[in-house]
Amino acid sequence: MDETEFMKGRVYGADHEDASPRPGRVYAELVGGPLDGLLLDVTDGPPRPAAGSVVLPTEIGRHGPGGRALYAPRALDPSRFDWQGDIP
Repeated sequence: MDETEFMKGRVYGADHEDASPRPGRVYAELVGGPLDGLLLDVTDGPPRPAAGSVVLPTEIGRHGPGGRALYAPRALDPSRFDWQGDIP
């Protein structure tokens, strides 16, 4: 199983040993970019800058360790967040 397949359906930021979705929580799927296929817990609303996007730290983006990936919710499907790019 490659890294992409391993990550699908797992929760972003969760412990690697227990990264399955939890009952009673609400998740959005991250689409594209380095976090493609991961689920983002949006139960309490993700922390967002004014523009409505989320900035998620990641070790596997274009900028490597210390980099961040930018995702924004789809206008017609807020259960999916599309990748907007990587930032240092």
